[in-house]
Parts: sequence; C-alpha cells; structure tokens
Amino acid sequence: MLDVIICTVGTSLIYPNLENLKKAKDEGKLEQRYERILDAYLDKDPDRLGRELRSIDPTDRICGAEINSLDSMKDRRGLINEDKTKLFFLYSDTDDGEFVAKTLRAWYKGNSKIIRVENLQDDNPREFRTKGLRNLAKKMCEVVLENKIRKRGINATGGYKAQIAIATLIGQALSVPIYYKHDRFNEVIEIPPMPVSLDYEYWMRISGMLSDLSRTSDVVPEQEYAEELDGDERIEAMIERVPIDGRNYIELSPVGQIFHATFKDRFASERDQFLPQPVPEAQKKEPRWEASGHIRQNPEIMSFMQKLTKEVPFVKHCATYYYNPDLPSRQRFRVSAKGIEGTISNGTWTAKIRVETSATTEGQKSAASTALNEWLVGLG
Repeated sequence: MLDVIICTVGTSLIYPNLENLKKAKDEGKLEQRYERILDAYLDKDPDRLGRELRSIDPTDRICGAEINSLDSMKDRRGLINEDKTKLFFLYSDTDDGEFVAKTLRAWYKGNSKIIRVENLQDDNPREFRTKGLRNLAKKMCEVVLENKIRKRGINATGGYKAQIAIATLIGQALSVPIYYKHDRFNEVIEIPPMPVSLDYEYWMRISGMLSDLSRTSDVVPEQEYAEELDGDERIEAMIERVPIDGRNYIELSPVGQIFHATFKDRFASERDQFLPQPVPEAQKKEPRWEASGHIRQNPEIMSFMQKLTKEVPFVKHCATYYYNPDLPSRQRFRVSAKGIEGTISNGTWTAKIRVETSATTEGQKSAASTALNEWLVGLG
C-alpha cells in the first residue's frame, strides 16, 4: 500500500467522455445510468459529478483515465487504502483542468488535495514547454520531497503526453515508482527503473547557476553565466535558450528543475560527507581588498567578506579581484580553474572575490561551492 500518490490530471473525463454523453442525449440515445452524471456536468457542479460517478463501475471508460487507473491501483494492485492513502491531483492551468480536479477530489472518498500548475496550458506552446512543464516539475518534486519518509507513488496516466514524460523522469530521478494505464490495458502497470544515473559532482559544480535560475521565472541574459555555459554539452539539457530582440537569454528547463531538486535534497542529507574540514579560528585571515581604490567606496563588500569568513566553517580567507561600479550581476559562487570564486552585486555594481578554503580535492571544492550558494540564498 502507498501512503501518498501524485496524479497528473488531464481532461479525458470531459473530452470526449462527458461531451459524448451530451451528444447522446441530443440524439435521444443516452443510457439511463448516465442521466444523473450528465445533469451534474451540465450544471457545472464538480462535487455532485464526483459523487454521481461513484454510482457506476470505476472501470467504465466514461469515468476517465484518472479514475480508471486509480481503481486499478486500488483493486488490482492493492496500492490504495482510502482510509490512509492521500492523493495529490496536479492539474493544468485551465478551467477544464480545475473542473476535472475538483471532480476527482469529490469522487475519492479519502484525503486528497488539488494543485494548480501555472502556465500548464496549450494556448501558448512556448510557455507550456518552458514555464508550464518546469512548474509541473517543481510542484511534483515538492510533493515527493515533502513526503520522503512515506511510501510514495506517481500515477502518470492523466494529462498531456509531455506531462507523463516529466512525471516519469521525476519518478526515475527520485526513486519513486511510476504507474501508468493505457486505454487498452486491463490494469495499471509499473514502469521499471531505467539504468541511468545523474552526475552528482557535475551538479555541485553548476549548482550556483541552477540555484539562481530556479528562484526566478524570468529569462536571464546568457552572458551572466558565460563561464558555466562554456564547453560542456551536458548543460544544454538543463536550460532553455531564448532569443529576444537579437540577444540571447536562458532559463531553467524542466529537466534542469528536476536535476536541481534531486541533488539539492540529496546534498542536504549528505553534505557533511563531502565538505572540507573546518578551519581553526586562529588560522582564519582578514579579507583583503584589491589594489584599486574604487571598490573601497562600498564598505558593504568588506562586510560581506567578513561575514563569509566568520560564518562559513571551511572558509579561510577571501579577497576581491574585480570590481565594476556600473554593472549589475547575478550573485553566486562557482568553481573556476583558479579555485572558488564569488560574484556579489547590489543591482548597481558588481564585485568578484576569490575564496580560500580548506578543500584539498576537486570534489571538496565543488561541495564547498554548493554550500556557499546555500549560505548565499540564506542571506535573502
């Protein structure tokens, strides 16, 4: 039995099922057992419709893909106990999606919650591909990770084909079983795990960029991440490139969202295994300015470096090496050929610093950079 099931939601209940009932009534061919169901639909009453759907066999195709598959999970596989299993219905950013989700909530006798996924609609294909699918990945990852101590499953039967693909990828990445029922299947099937793995150390190396992109829904100028984007084809799966008025921008892709959520959660529980040793207080050094005097007009930069050195156990020393008083930038830490570097900005100026740590291996440097980005997010 599963404690939590995340269900993608489509609109097959309406199109074609309930619309076909409406057509049958117009033609004088509606079966009596469907009359109350159709009345609830025509009255646009999802709560009553959900209750009326309980009066017919849940294997009836009129019930739609979601109910058909959930019934199979309950009766054929023994995965649902209505007294204990909580369902999360993730639905598209449409009135029809909301209507179906509310109907499913009323149909299921146990505890359930419906969650709207913004921009998941087909009026704007580009927003669907980037923002919609990314928001779906974010919402699904949140539910999975918030319930990590419970037995979870994903029912990827309902919704757009791209929804099903994202749900399957999340299940594979987070080791959550995925269930699916095709119209022609007699019962729901469990999709077997794929023999693939994601690169943990690579995530740590680019976590600053991924963390920054995950916190905004806006596109970001490509040159902000010139170092991270240079020369590694793996990054292409993590981002979407967006040309606007002759300039190149990027945003996090749905795959990048899943990749980041997966390893961010893993790092939270394993960070002590990878981080370098703390630096004894007596070995920590005061931060240092670069030679140029212009940067000294911003005492907040020195305050930032002092706070960094004091609060982060593995940081020994930091110093500025670049300053531009007229260039705003995205803030983050990253590993470069010269070690760990940080970019800080107040939206007007940009300063770059080098951070000396107790890291002795490339893996420790990557982990330290990831921890520094988490520390940076915590500053607000």
